Amino acid sequence: MTVVMAILFLSCDDTYKRSGEEKVPMIYPVGIAEDFTFTYTEAKTGLESEDSTSTKVVAVLTSPLRKDYTNLNFGYQTFPDGLVVDFFDDEGRKNIIKADFGIIYSATNVIDLQGNVVIETHDGKIMETDQVYWDQDHDWVFTQEAFKYTNPEDGSVMFGTGMDFKQEPYFFSAHKTNGLMSIKEESQ
Repeated sequence: MTVVMAILFLSCDDTYKRSGEEKVPMIYPVGIAEDFTFTYTEAKTGLESEDSTSTKVVAVLTSPLRKDYTNLNFGYQTFPDGLVVDFFDDEGRKNIIKADFGIIYSATNVIDLQGNVVIETHDGKIMETDQVYWDQDHDWVFTQEAFKYTNPEDGSVMFGTGMDFKQEPYFFSAHKTNGLMSIKEESQ
């Protein structure tokens, strides 16, 4: 019995030589911001010193937590506790995007929004999905996930899987769709 126990303990010895290559490198953010509001502004014309009258607010981003990894080769920022973005068009009308998680890729200017993503336009139209990508350079929004699109103007609700949207020039394509539309009967 003693010999069997000795063999058992000796056979459990770790003889593997580690080279260090299989270890995942530790990645730390260059900065962390908590409970913040970030306002994006755009200048209509060239600004002089202390000139603030010719700027307009384009977007306001609020989040409980932002981690900045822009110090990496392929830099990005994460919003692990969710985010809310208020966008303002040229007429000052507010559109809102909410998500449980977000990533902004600095090199490609693509935003990946995940978890309970809700996009609400100034006129009450609402799109709900689990994930949306937004290519800021090309002003293109797309998803391959299931979505629900509600339009209060005509009382329609559209369900689908996959969607592409571009503002200028206007383009909208919804894939694998079905939906409901209320039709009001006119009395004679």
